[in-house]
Amino acid sequence: MNSSEFRRRGKEMVDFVADYLEGIEGRQVYPDVEPGYLRPLIPTTAPEEPDTFEDILNDVEKIIMPGVTHWHNPYFFAYFPTANSYPALLADILCGAIGCIGFSWAASPACTELETVMMDWLGKMLKLPEAFLAGQVGEGGGVIQGSASEATLVALLAARTKVVRRLQAASPGLTQGAIMEKLVAYSSDQAHSSVERAGLIGGVKIKAIPSDGKFAMRASALQEALERDKAEGLIPFFVVATLGTTSCCSFDNLLEVGPICTKEDVWLHIDAAYAGSSFICPEFRHLLNGVEFADSFNFNPHKWLLVNFDCSAMWVKKRTDLIGAFKLDPLYLKHGHQDSGTPGSLLSAMFWFCFHQSCISAGSQEEGLITDYRHWQLPLGRRFRSLKMWFVFRMYGVKGLQAYIRKHVRLAHEFEHLVHQDPRFEICAEVTLGLVCFRLKGSNKLNEDLLERINSAKKIHLVPCHLRDKFVLRLAICARTVESAHVRQAWKHIQQLATDVLRAEKD
Repeated sequence: MNSSEFRRRGKEMVDFVADYLEGIEGRQVYPDVEPGYLRPLIPTTAPEEPDTFEDILNDVEKIIMPGVTHWHNPYFFAYFPTANSYPALLADILCGAIGCIGFSWAASPACTELETVMMDWLGKMLKLPEAFLAGQVGEGGGVIQGSASEATLVALLAARTKVVRRLQAASPGLTQGAIMEKLVAYSSDQAHSSVERAGLIGGVKIKAIPSDGKFAMRASALQEALERDKAEGLIPFFVVATLGTTSCCSFDNLLEVGPICTKEDVWLHIDAAYAGSSFICPEFRHLLNGVEFADSFNFNPHKWLLVNFDCSAMWVKKRTDLIGAFKLDPLYLKHGHQDSGTPGSLLSAMFWFCFHQSCISAGSQEEGLITDYRHWQLPLGRRFRSLKMWFVFRMYGVKGLQAYIRKHVRLAHEFEHLVHQDPRFEICAEVTLGLVCFRLKGSNKLNEDLLERINSAKKIHLVPCHLRDKFVLRLAICARTVESAHVRQAWKHIQQLATDVLRAEKD
């Protein structure tokens, strides 16, 4: 494919995508296929001769689309939203075209520097404490991770390295293994499973703190666990506080938990994967009060801020905490004054000398003008993801993004109101943002049958959760194009299926 054909086919693809998104409401939200459906539909080996673009595009509709769950259908109410917007799609095209791998500043300066600035923009939108911003000479800063799961793992590994080095400095005879076997981390019993997974990968114990009646982690329960474990010779080192839990969008009490972590010298990481986007709205910013006690904070713009996956925003107060855990500098990744193995002109040498001097005046390499994000993450390679943030923030503006969040919250409360009007149903958790947890009054089996009928009908899509011993249905406002009419139609459909379930139970 040459540039001429690319221009033509690119326009066709943009039209295909626009038609898909414009017509997505007419597609069945959940696919009607069985596991293994796709393999018989495609050849067992790659073609020896090239296929045509027309054939490929035809096969997208014939083979791929029947197996797609349409997350951006306005009748998709499962999980949490995944962001989608035309500015972000256009930025993704540019990102793919530039194709840089921004593991270091030298690998593509704009890739690194735009990310640093965009993370400061976003941090200011959230009114994060100054300590989390990079600015010109800040000790903190932001980085785009692939997911909130990665951010939690990165934070845990950084905290683990920090405590091991601290204890070894105080007691040089201590081995890393002796410390590791005593380390223990904590999260609410409502925390995402990725926290437990981070513990498995990090080789440390994770303990669940019982949540209160509103499914939140409180100071008393955390303090009790810390005291008990310290008495047994364990070493508490890491706490994950969740703002907007996956099951019911509950909020751990930061203003209580934060001071305990500070007093105990325990790393506090905040996981606000879904809810974090809402904090750009003044009326929801109080949900982040207490962030000043955290060592790291993360949320996913790729969930609810119209920036396509993947884009998980993570901030740290002390960037050296991350760099200290992950920094390795093989010769082939060094640049500038460090890269003594790379020949260059006198002009280049003069440039790097001047740049080196400016970095020294601003602080260390990582604290000054150069940031090498490979030291902030697990993988080496990274895409130019900040382009999506730049396009979206500029084309929507803060007010446009706030309006989008408020619309989703308003629709969730509309659904909550509809549920309250039907005495057969109950609301199971406080509706704060865009998630409603509800169920039929009665047995878990009754609600399992209702969900089975809902998802079998494939007119809307929901997923469940367990809240204590109750099987609960979750309705999350997800699609960018969802409106009141879709919410009301979904509720009408649920009511009709509930009638069928209750009638079947009587029979």
